[in-house]
Amino acid sequence: MPEGRAVAGPLVDDAIEPTVVTSDVVFGGKVWDIRRESFELDGHRITREFTDHPGAVAVLALDDHDRVLLIKQYRHPVRLREWELPAGLLDIAGEPPLLAAQRELAEEVDKVAARWDLLADFMTSPGGSNEVLRVYLARGISDTVEVFDRTEEEAGIEVRWVPLDEVVDAVLARDVQNSILVIAALAAAAGRARDWSTLGDADAPMTRHPLERSAR
Repeated sequence: MPEGRAVAGPLVDDAIEPTVVTSDVVFGGKVWDIRRESFELDGHRITREFTDHPGAVAVLALDDHDRVLLIKQYRHPVRLREWELPAGLLDIAGEPPLLAAQRELAEEVDKVAARWDLLADFMTSPGGSNEVLRVYLARGISDTVEVFDRTEEEAGIEVRWVPLDEVVDAVLARDVQNSILVIAALAAAAGRARDWSTLGDADAPMTRHPLERSAR
């Protein structure tokens, strides 16, 4: 057996609050910053740099025929027009995550939903970013009264309704690789198989996000 700290108990991440000695923004970006922190952990002084991220939300909109609303959008860092879910940053001070998700669904695809549930929370790259992302399951989909103007990358968005099973097949075939879409599609398929008993309260706090922790 490999050595480690594993002990019997539930499979759950442990929240740790080490002593942070220094914390400085070493690069201030347009969307997010790069932060350098030195902290004490297990008797050692450690320095790490990471993306200081405001967090984000995404929406898996599902219609009455088990079809998922997907968008295709250009993403410059990976040079792809990739299939993904409507999503956006939590970059409006004080805006609740659910309200942000509802806003993004309206602004990106001109849709509203009658029912909202929490589908998944995850950390996108915990070794190099403090980003926490929440995915909502939205149902009872209808059109907005207003059609939103879109600029920059969003101006060329392609929208398509795709059966959930087809999305899962594309994920497993590695034909789509957007992390949010991969996690959300698999979570939705697993949740559906359990009669949606895995869903959470849409208003639940994002307890793992740094801003939420600092507010407590």
